[in-house]
Amino acid sequence: MSSDSTQYELSEEELRELIPQLQQLTDKYKRAERVQKALFDISELASSVSNLSRLYSAIHEIIGDFMIADNFFVAFYERDVNLVNFAYFVDEFDEQAINQVPAEQLMDGITGYILRTGHHVFLPKEKTATFEQETGVRVVGSIPHHFLGVPLKRGSQVIGAMVVQTYDEDVDYSNEDLEVLLFVSQHIVTTVDRVKSRELTERTIRDRTRQLRKINDDLQEEILERQKVESLQQALFEISELAANLEGDMSAFYSSLHEILARLISAPNCFIATLDDSREYLEFPYFSDAVHANEERRPLGLGLTEFVLRTGQAELINPSRVLELAEAGEIDVTVAQGMLNSANSWLGSPLVVDGEISGVIGVQTYGKLAKYTARDLELLRFVSHHIAVAMERKRSTEAIQQYNLQLEERVQERTQELDKANQVLKQQIEERKEIELKLIHDAHHDTLTDLPNRAMFTNRLELAIASKQRYPENLFAVLFIDLDRFKVINDTLGHHAGDEFLIEVARRISLCIRGHDLIARLGGDEFVVLLDHFEDVADVEDVASRIIDAVSDPFLLEEKEMYSGASIGIAHLETYYRSADEVLRDADAAMYQAKTLGRGRFVMFDKSMRERLLEELELENEFRRALREEEFECYMQPVLNLKTEQALYHEMYVRWEHPDFGKVGRKQFRQVAEQSGLTLDLDLFQLTRACHLLSTWRTVPERPSKIAVNISINHLLQSSLVNKMLTIIDDSGVSPDELVFEFDENDLNRRSQYILPAIKKLKRAGITLVLDNFGSGLASLSYLFAYPFDFIKVDHRFVKSLPRSQRNLKLIQSVMLISEHLKFKVIAEGVDAKAQLAALTEIDCTYGQGKVLSESRPLSVKKLAG
Repeated sequence: MSSDSTQYELSEEELRELIPQLQQLTDKYKRAERVQKALFDISELASSVSNLSRLYSAIHEIIGDFMIADNFFVAFYERDVNLVNFAYFVDEFDEQAINQVPAEQLMDGITGYILRTGHHVFLPKEKTATFEQETGVRVVGSIPHHFLGVPLKRGSQVIGAMVVQTYDEDVDYSNEDLEVLLFVSQHIVTTVDRVKSRELTERTIRDRTRQLRKINDDLQEEILERQKVESLQQALFEISELAANLEGDMSAFYSSLHEILARLISAPNCFIATLDDSREYLEFPYFSDAVHANEERRPLGLGLTEFVLRTGQAELINPSRVLELAEAGEIDVTVAQGMLNSANSWLGSPLVVDGEISGVIGVQTYGKLAKYTARDLELLRFVSHHIAVAMERKRSTEAIQQYNLQLEERVQERTQELDKANQVLKQQIEERKEIELKLIHDAHHDTLTDLPNRAMFTNRLELAIASKQRYPENLFAVLFIDLDRFKVINDTLGHHAGDEFLIEVARRISLCIRGHDLIARLGGDEFVVLLDHFEDVADVEDVASRIIDAVSDPFLLEEKEMYSGASIGIAHLETYYRSADEVLRDADAAMYQAKTLGRGRFVMFDKSMRERLLEELELENEFRRALREEEFECYMQPVLNLKTEQALYHEMYVRWEHPDFGKVGRKQFRQVAEQSGLTLDLDLFQLTRACHLLSTWRTVPERPSKIAVNISINHLLQSSLVNKMLTIIDDSGVSPDELVFEFDENDLNRRSQYILPAIKKLKRAGITLVLDNFGSGLASLSYLFAYPFDFIKVDHRFVKSLPRSQRNLKLIQSVMLISEHLKFKVIAEGVDAKAQLAALTEIDCTYGQGKVLSESRPLSVKKLAG
């Protein structure tokens, strides 16, 4: 046991080593205790000191307890006036005679640095120069041996600085001193604010006490006046509380106002009078009087209340004053007499809200001993303003309560209306959904037939292509259907019949396919069918045959029996297809081939069709380029007088020899021009070339006197096109009588009713007109009477059969007989044999055109020019 206790005993040497540590801990605790005491003392100052000058000296003493603070000052930065106020200043060397200094004079010093940056400054004398260089601060006055300054902050805003400095070289401040000063500074601002607030409050009380002393002119009643002010404040507070109280009616409110007012001045009798909306009557919402039971609503007159309303000032009216007013005519004599009899004293003050007088509050006493004074008048004037505000607030509160009640009723009504509106809205939403579904349906269906449209069909076809690529064994096919005679039905029976026709066609086709197949209308008279998952190619042909048979049956439209037909192109889906457009393109090409072969049939697509279409497309592109670059070659063939062998005119032909396609036939040449929509451009090219040749060959011997150009009937359908041709002729300098326009009879038959004015215009211009290929179409002989043609060119098929066909010979003779009466001449076209020439000569035909009449084939313009 003794050995254990010996083990824990410290040696003397160890105890001595612990003494410095214990001494440090002791100093630390003492310093902490001093700091705590300083903070406690500062807190005590806030409640005990009422003067700021005493506060700062007390703070100086507290700080001096835990550090040497012989030199100490507190400065506040008043930003609104840009001044630095030295609230407290003690220094051994510098005397601060001026308490307030302009901020700009200090901002470049150490104090200004603290106020600007909010940073503390811990500055030994030997580091002054370095500090000035680093911060740009200029140290003025006596340089202390050690400077310690901290900012005073309210929140994050710097409001001042507290500085401790020493000139004694034996005194050095430590970081602990800085920490303590920083810590204390946080509490000093709060203390200063509290003392300032108390000082301000006390100054206000003193000022108010001084005012009351001046009013009463009696210094002995200062305490009494304070009590009255407090009583007045309490009364005003109670008046405000009354106005803020949402409960209770106005009668109780006025009665409470009377009680509060009675504690301030003698008010045994009190009333409140207000002006009605018309401001012509006085109403008394409150009236309490010992003599009169109540006061009824009355029109404005010459009473005491009306006098206050007129002047807008508070009035003290005693018997002596009432006589003056009666003599001046301000009040009624009976009112004055009644007041003199009762010897009462009367106070009245206007109730003013937002600058407008709304009523009067009045008090009165009876008897000679109870008289109001000027002080009572001033008090009532002061209180009346707050009473008026309170009354207005109370009325507003009641109005708000009433409005809230009405609002609740309206909310309830509105809620019911909203419930009804919600029901209507739900119904509208349902209707909107139905409309949206209908819009979605309409967006994917044809409005006329209610069949799927191109968008929906394309979408389904894309899915079928994707299925074919994933499952090559699945079979799909597209049928492209084009109807016959749809335009005829539309033109003859009208669009309504055309619509009925399309609806019936859609119904018939739908009956020819299976339920899971898809039929769609692409537009116009074009329909497509997607056959889904069939077993054999023969199934597709069977569906196509059924559709052709169904469409070929008669249609009853507008009580008339009409017939139509269908041409169908079929394209089987293959794995090489990548888009729906490719499939539709090939099915369309097959349909076009079916129409070419004679309509009313179906054709399966093969790659040769695509190659042919590509070839036609390339040929069309080459045609456009050749026309643009004028690569066509022109030939001349004369029309001769068979008797004199003189040329009547030379007909110009255009031929095209392509380096890849070779010589393009005349029929194919015209077909390509029509398909590419360049017929008019080709006519203008020929007309321009003919005018150029006529202008160029004026000096050439034996040049053609006239050149004929084949003109499409489309040039006569618009007056602007006719004018354009005449402008070309006029610009070239060629006379119109040097030109011959030949029009094909077949074109004339299609648009005969539109072109007569245009032909007459060309005739008036001086152009020779020729009806070409007469007898090849269905033109009526009436054309010969109606149109002013100069020549009729009999179709070459009639001349070709001569001389063996006496019938055709007689026909030519008949036309010649008619020509004598109608003043046109006949030209026999296609005279290619001497026997034909002999037969024509025998019937006395004057003009002809053909190979036998020329020395060789039609000559190239280049050769003629050479």
